[in-house]
Formats: sequence, C-alpha cells, structure tokens
Amino acid sequence: MRAPLSHLAILTAAVTLIAATPVPMASPLALREGSRLWFDGTSTVRSWNCSADRIDATLVPSDDGVIAAVLDGRKVAGQVQVDFPVSKLECKNGTMNEHMWKALKAKEHATIRFAMENYSVERGSTVSGSLQGTLQLAGQTLPITVPVQFAAASDGALRVTGKVPVKMTDWGIKPPTLMLGTMKVGPVVNVHFDLLLQKSSATALD
Repeated sequence: MRAPLSHLAILTAAVTLIAATPVPMASPLALREGSRLWFDGTSTVRSWNCSADRIDATLVPSDDGVIAAVLDGRKVAGQVQVDFPVSKLECKNGTMNEHMWKALKAKEHATIRFAMENYSVERGSTVSGSLQGTLQLAGQTLPITVPVQFAAASDGALRVTGKVPVKMTDWGIKPPTLMLGTMKVGPVVNVHFDLLLQKSSATALD
C-alpha cells in the first residue's frame, strides 16, 4: 500500500507546485496618442459630427506576439473593452452637446461601452476582419458586429480602423430635436474609429 500513497503524495506536490507558480501574463496593449473615435449623422437641416475626447481601453492579449499574429492573419485570444464617457462627447456646438447628452441619458448612464466576445481576422491584399461583442448604450446592451481593417503603424503599433452604423432607436434612444423641432436628427449614427495600439502598461487615452 505504500507505493500508491507515495505516488499520490508526489502527484499532490506537483499539482501544488504548478498552482503556486505564477503564470506569465502578456503585456497589455494601450491606445497611443493620435487614436480617434468620432461619429456623424444627418438631420432635416444639415449633417453633423461629434468626437469622443476621451477613450478608455482595456486590451489584454494572451500572447505578446499578438500584433505580429494579427498582421499575419492569425487569431490570438484576448480581452478587449473600450469605454468612452458620454460627457466627453464633443459636437463643437453647446446646444448640440446638451441635446446629445440628454438623448444618451448621460446622468443615469455615464459610459458607452463596447466589450468584445470574439473576432475574426483574414489576410488577403489587406488584413481585415470583424469584432463581435456587445454595445452598452443609454442603459441598453445589445449584440453588435463591427467590421475592421488591420494595418502596421509606426514604432510597431497596430492600426485598427473601421466604421459601423448604429440605429439609436434600437437602444431605446430618441433622436434629438433642435431649433424648436425644426431640426430633427436622423436615427442612424455612423461610428468611425482609427485606433493605434501598442504595448504599454497604460490603458487610457485623454
């Protein structure tokens, strides 16, 4: 009976040692200066556009070689979450800002959040793919698919660009009206982004 007990003791010790050994984590990616997110739309009077003056990002890959892998068309697991405060949306028009913040229920729901659940990547003449996840907007969370393009940027960064239409009414948002109701904003907003990702311990871009 000693042999089985000996084997069990060795196995227990090995499992304990593995559990106690720190698992190396890949370096997070941060948004580099120059990253942009903006959106535009239409109205009964004229087109309009606003920008996100602050973007907070959490991008944690499972492999330090994620940038090279994506540019080669290979998928690497990881976690991606992008937040931007509603109060930092800037339309360069005080009246438009107030109406936009009100429509997005900024007081009750201060943050717009995209959380990635999966993604695809394919290399052809360019490297393209899509991000699948959820968009939390004005207190509602719905699934969304975002088409993207990947490219190499300077200093080893990864450039991610794309555009996705968002229908505000799907998230229970009433499009703003201005000028005593004579200007009505269309329900579809086009969200554009041009993001530069690099290895860093920082995860926020002001």
